[in-house]
Amino acid sequence: MAKARKAKEISFTVPNKVGLLSEVTTAIAGKKVSITAICAYGMGNAAYFMLTTDSNARAKKALSPLGITIEEKDVVEVEVPDKQGELQKIAKKIAEAGIDIEYMYATASSGKKENCIFMTADNRRAIKVINK
Repeated sequence: MAKARKAKEISFTVPNKVGLLSEVTTAIAGKKVSITAICAYGMGNAAYFMLTTDSNARAKKALSPLGITIEEKDVVEVEVPDKQGELQKIAKKIAEAGIDIEYMYATASSGKKENCIFMTADNRRAIKVINK
């Protein structure tokens, strides 16, 4: 069964360049911070990062030498069993409640669980619906 809770995501946009993911993850790992979920992509000259960590405060401190503006916002973190159809069940609950999903990203593994991150039009209600 999926378990949803409120979480904090950090996000930032930086000029895109070769090696940027390595630079960002090296800085974060250097402060002994674990990334629990990440979405990162380049589009044109910009690179976009959205991630959750086990310590956003330390992650932000680690990234400060890059001179970037970091936003922190509430998201829904869902711990999902690593079984076929689990994401579909969550998506269906959110859809049936009439809640718009603005975006989502996740970890993927062959272990026992994964983390899905959702930004919805109503995060508080999405958590209630998922946990029913």
